[in-house]
Amino acid sequence: MLKIHKIASLEDLFTITILKAMNYKILKSQILYKGKVFDHQVDEIEYDSGNKSIREIAIHPGGAVIVPIKNDGKIIFVKQFRYPLQKTLIELPAGKLDKGEDPLKCAARELEEETGYKAKEIKKLGEIYTSPGYSTEILHIYSAKELIPGSYNREEGEQGMEILEFSISEIEKMISNGEITDAKTIVGIHYLRNLNNH
Repeated sequence: MLKIHKIASLEDLFTITILKAMNYKILKSQILYKGKVFDHQVDEIEYDSGNKSIREIAIHPGGAVIVPIKNDGKIIFVKQFRYPLQKTLIELPAGKLDKGEDPLKCAARELEEETGYKAKEIKKLGEIYTSPGYSTEILHIYSAKELIPGSYNREEGEQGMEILEFSISEIEKMISNGEITDAKTIVGIHYLRNLNNH
């Protein structure tokens, strides 16, 4: 006789789907390295088939990205040297969350530290997983309006940072021609354009 199990809610359905997708068990999990920016976790897993595999994870606290919008509609960017790439990128202001920090608080802090501006209005636009194949990092993206200029307070590695301003049309061209290649920046502008179109 066929048994029919009643699913109480969409949450139950979601849980069942997740459990079906998890065709493995964790045999061992350890943090091999605790870093300043992220920790390196290595898991040994075994699939239902009996095959074993290793999964390496960058445990990251996440960060906040800010799209600062001036009264004339121009967007404020920073131009900074990125050590891992050994090159300079044009990006939206952004920074890493402190442990347990509210992303909104981080957004306001990074905006002032990197650009000197404070914002009377900060609004959540969305969030993204930057590299879900190996990292837990989530970036929370905000718009910032009614900007008040002030003094920045940059870290030592940010001293050569430059402040730039571009219109949306200029930004679109810079993305198209490869002048702006930073992923979080491209997504932040996409969020802003979607918001303006609705």
